[in-house]
Amino acid sequence: MKQFSSISNPGVSDALMPEVKNVSGTAFVVAEFRAEENDEAYPLYRDSVVELFLNEQTRQAAGRVAASFPHASAIVKIRTKYLDDTLERQITSGFSQVVVLGAGLDTRAVRKPVVGTTYFEIDDGATLRLKQSCYQRHGVPADVRFIPGNYVTDGLIDLLRKNNFNFDVPTYFIWEGNTMYLPLETSKNVMAQIRTHVRRFRLSFDYMSDAVISKTTGDAGITTLVESFENMGAPWLSGIRDVQALAKELNLTVIENFKTAELHQTYWPGRPLASPIFHFYSLCTMEAATKPRQESGSTGLHLLQ
Repeated sequence: MKQFSSISNPGVSDALMPEVKNVSGTAFVVAEFRAEENDEAYPLYRDSVVELFLNEQTRQAAGRVAASFPHASAIVKIRTKYLDDTLERQITSGFSQVVVLGAGLDTRAVRKPVVGTTYFEIDDGATLRLKQSCYQRHGVPADVRFIPGNYVTDGLIDLLRKNNFNFDVPTYFIWEGNTMYLPLETSKNVMAQIRTHVRRFRLSFDYMSDAVISKTTGDAGITTLVESFENMGAPWLSGIRDVQALAKELNLTVIENFKTAELHQTYWPGRPLASPIFHFYSLCTMEAATKPRQESGSTGLHLLQ
C-alpha cells in the first residue's frame, strides 16, 4: 500500500516521525472521514480520540479522495456506526474478547472499554507504534494488546497464540476495510482459520460487490472511486458476489447482511441516496454454523435499534 512520505502531526513528537511516515495512507484517509461526524449536530457516533492522528496533510489527502468521489466519507461513517452498535451488542451478549484485524487507526478499544473485555489489535508495527505513542503522550488510557504483524503472511492463529489469546473464550472479530484489498481466497482462508480454531465467535466485515472490482456497475462515479484507490497504491482486489454461498462453503452462518443502502435509510431517514455505491457495498456478521437457523441473510433492521 502507498504510504505518505511526508506526514507531520503536531500532536506527535519529532522522535515519532519515522512511525508516522510508515503508516498507510488509507488509514489516515479513513480516520479523517470518521472524524467528520464529530462536527454534526446529531452525530451517528462520537470519536474524540481520532483527532490525535490527524493534521493538515491528512485532511488534504482525504480531500483528494472526496473530490474524486464525494460519497466515500458517508461509506466510512455508515460502517463505523454499524460496527460500533454491533460491538456493543456482542459485548452485552457475553463476548469478552474483541479482535480487530488490520486495525489501522481504529479507536474502539479506547472509546468502548468494558470491564472484563480484552481487546486485541493486529496491524503493522509502524501503525501500532504510532497509536501507542499518541495514546501515551496524551495520557489516553488504552487497555489493548497490540500485536504487530501481518495476519495473512504471519498467520492469524500464530499471532493470537503468541499474545495470550484464549481460543475457548467467546470472541468478536472486527474486520473493517480489509476484504477488498485481499484476494478472495485469502479472505476465505482467514475466515476458515477463525472457524477452525476459535470455539465460539462472531465476525463482522464489510465487502464490495464483485461488480465494483470489475468496474461493471455501469456507474462512472464508482469506477472513479476504484481508480482513486489504485492511484493511492492501494488497489481493491476482490468483491463478493453471493455472501450466503460463501458462508455455506465455509460452514458459517450469516446472522445479518445489510447493503449500506438499507443502513443509510435507517441512520439518515429522509436523506436521498446520492450514489449507487450504497447498493454495492455491504456489511455482514457471521458465526459458525452449528445448526439450521430459522432466518438467514438480513434479519431486519430492528436489530440495529
